[in-house]
Amino acid sequence: MDRRNTICLFDVDGTVTDPRQPIDPSMRSYLIDELKTKSHIGLVSGSDVSKINEQLGGSEYMAKFDYVFAENGLVAFKDGAEFKRQTIVDYLGEDKLQTFINFALGYMSKIQLPVKRGNFVEFRTGMINISPVGRSCSKTERDQFEEYDTVHNIRKTFIESIKKNLPDIGLTYSIGGQISFDCFPIGWDKRFCLRYIEDQFKGNIHFFGDKTFVGGNDHEIFNDPRVQGHTVTNPKDTVSQLNNLFNNKM
Repeated sequence: MDRRNTICLFDVDGTVTDPRQPIDPSMRSYLIDELKTKSHIGLVSGSDVSKINEQLGGSEYMAKFDYVFAENGLVAFKDGAEFKRQTIVDYLGEDKLQTFINFALGYMSKIQLPVKRGNFVEFRTGMINISPVGRSCSKTERDQFEEYDTVHNIRKTFIESIKKNLPDIGLTYSIGGQISFDCFPIGWDKRFCLRYIEDQFKGNIHFFGDKTFVGGNDHEIFNDPRVQGHTVTNPKDTVSQLNNLFNNKM
C-alpha cells in the first residue's frame, strides 16, 4: 500500500475517542506517529473545529493530521490551515432558517424527558445541531438520555416530525453521538469532504466510523462508491482493524 495515494479518514466520537471524551494519548500517538508513516490521515466530524481540538488535546495535534474536515467538511483544514468554508445561512436564507429553528424549539417545548438542560439548538457554520436534552448536560445525564432514546426513539421521532411538517425546507438529518442529531442541506453530509481528496486518493480512501447504519451520520460516506468503508465499535476496534488492514497489505 503506497502512502502517497492512500488516506484513512476517521469519524471522531466512538471511533478514535469515546463519545465526547478526550482522545486517549496512546490512540493519538498511534495515529500520528505510526499510522501516518503508512497512510495519510484525516478526520471528518459533524462537530465544529473547537470541539475537535478539545478532544484531540489542542490545535497542535490537529495540525499533525493531513486533513481535518469539521462540520462534515464545510470547514476544511489541511496541515492545520483552513482552506475552505461553506455556510448554511448562505444556502437557506434567514427566513427558512428561522422557520426551522422556531419549529424545533416549539417541538422540544412539548416533549417530556428525564432531564432537560441548556443549549438545545447549536448553530454551526454548515449545519444546525439539535439536542432534545441539551448539550449542557453532564456525562451521567448524557448516558441517561442515550439509554432513554434507545427505548423511546426521541431523536428518530423528532426527525420524522420535521420531515412531515417542513417537507420543503431543503435539509436532511442524521443521528450522531449520544444526545443530538445534525441538520444540514441535502448533500452536505460527510460525503461533502470527498470533493477535496477524491482525485489525489482515487480508489484508496478508507473511512472508519461507528454509526454506519441507516440514519447514522456515517452512513452516506460509508456507502459511497469512492470509499472503502469500515464499521467499528470503539477506538480499540479501530486500531485492530487498521492493524489488520495494513499488515495484510504491506
